[in-house]
Amino acid sequence: MKFNMIRNSIYILLALVVISCSTYDKVLKGDDYDKKYTLALELYNKRKFMKAYPLFEESISVFSKLSEKGERSYYYLSYCHYNLQEYSVASYYFKNYTRTYPTSEHVEECAFMSAYCSVQSSPRASLDQTDTYKAINELQLFLNRYPNSDRKDTCNAIIDDLRDKLELKAYDNAKLYYRMEDYKAATIAFKNMLNDFPDTEYREELLFLSLKANYKLASNSVEKKKKDRFEETIKSYTKFVDNYPSSSYLREAESIYEDAQKQLINS
Repeated sequence: MKFNMIRNSIYILLALVVISCSTYDKVLKGDDYDKKYTLALELYNKRKFMKAYPLFEESISVFSKLSEKGERSYYYLSYCHYNLQEYSVASYYFKNYTRTYPTSEHVEECAFMSAYCSVQSSPRASLDQTDTYKAINELQLFLNRYPNSDRKDTCNAIIDDLRDKLELKAYDNAKLYYRMEDYKAATIAFKNMLNDFPDTEYREELLFLSLKANYKLASNSVEKKKKDRFEETIKSYTKFVDNYPSSSYLREAESIYEDAQKQLINS
């Protein structure tokens, strides 16, 4: 008896699925655009975005963009792509929505969502950060356009997180040059990072590594370049001790400084 009940329930479920699919296909292939629009909304509310978005696309192609159905179709289509994690496509639709419907109650929301799609496309710190720079720029443009937005604090917090990611990327890249013993590239990378992120939590370590990189670059240079590079080493030492006179790296820094002075005397 119990087995029969389970079997019957499965049959009913399968029948409902078949009916549902046939209804969807019928509406999708039909020419009743009011039904397409209504079904699209139903599917969207059930989070069936993959099925909803082609119906919204067809609705947009038929209803005037300036009509209520045309505008709502465009709005929900943007979110369909967002929820399907198609962020570049969603960003395009959100941005285009703001241009097409500049007086809509959703215009600020969609402007933010267009920028937020770029945030979602930003990869982890170890990868290329082109999308991260784009996301920061998009969020800043949003803040410039809506300086009093309720989303202001959210945007600033996101920008801070994205900048932290860029900082970590720059830090890892600079240390990679150092580990690869490309000391010239390392000195440039350390300098650039300290300029780009003057308040970085890695500042002490970076100043010390910059000192070491300058010293190793000088030590491995041809004779005619050693004098200038050991002088640069001493400048790096002075900058380091002026900023961190009680650093745990101080003993090693002083050893480098003393040797650099000897090298200058002998050069």
